[in-house]
Amino acid sequence: MASTGTSSHEPTASGAPRPGGDAPLAGRTVSRIGYGAMQLRPGDRAAAVALLRRAVEFGIDHIDTAQFYGDGFVNGLIREAIRPADGVLVASKVGAASDPGGVHSLRLAQRPEELRAGVEDNLTSLGLDRIPLVNLRRTDIGPGLRAEGDQVVDLDDQLAVMVAMRDEGKIGAIGLSSVSLDSLSRALPAGIACVQNAYSLVARDDDPLLDLCAAEGIAWVPYFPLGSGFPGMPKVTDEPAVATAARSLGRTPAQIGLAWLLHRAPNVLLIPGTSDAEHLAANVAAGSIVFDDATLAALDAVPTRSGDIALG
Repeated sequence: MASTGTSSHEPTASGAPRPGGDAPLAGRTVSRIGYGAMQLRPGDRAAAVALLRRAVEFGIDHIDTAQFYGDGFVNGLIREAIRPADGVLVASKVGAASDPGGVHSLRLAQRPEELRAGVEDNLTSLGLDRIPLVNLRRTDIGPGLRAEGDQVVDLDDQLAVMVAMRDEGKIGAIGLSSVSLDSLSRALPAGIACVQNAYSLVARDDDPLLDLCAAEGIAWVPYFPLGSGFPGMPKVTDEPAVATAARSLGRTPAQIGLAWLLHRAPNVLLIPGTSDAEHLAANVAAGSIVFDDATLAALDAVPTRSGDIALG
């Protein structure tokens, strides 16, 4: 029998064990199951704040956000809900900006001065003097917008401003998102704490990047952990092997997909998002799933079905 994670010996501020065990991130020890705040949307603000508080009560001490989630709305929720005493590591990202009137409500903001402005906006909306981790969202690979014109910026120029802001104390650590193996290799001398790429049981093209991260002590924090939400893209929950494992263990297919990721490597941390309290509880519970060898082998044998989608 193989466990998905190790138990934490250090209690979180809530006194709860860390879901999925613990792992290093940006110089801290955090829960391997974190919380991605992207799905929080304007509506019942009190319910959203309560959901964030519930995440803390579950032992989650790693929350992923961005200024361009709701044009600062999500950051405002986090500022209201999360207290310094909670000991939560808040990770944000730059490289894009809100564009409410645009086709995708999002535009790229890749230029160095835009990255600096993005950090400043995050600091203001989060009410922080320093953001523990900021991920630079590139456009090398993966679903999403593609850089054109003056948004095609050399990685070295972007890293220079990120390192400068780290030296200034505005950010604690630098991460990368939607990057190629070549870009990650080039960036290693700058000191990279985290990589966020699209990755799941059915989309494992980035195995070489994950392995490099494991070798370098870099956290791998996949987005789209259950496959893509874009139409026509594969979903983990549609796989027969996943459904079989779910029935056998009395779990949901989504929980099986999350648990497989935790088992993939010890440097994998998850940030599944939800606006529903029951789904939050189910995501946390995925951290306790144990696979026997036969089940794990069947899941590992699921073929990669990924494909690249570029928007815009």
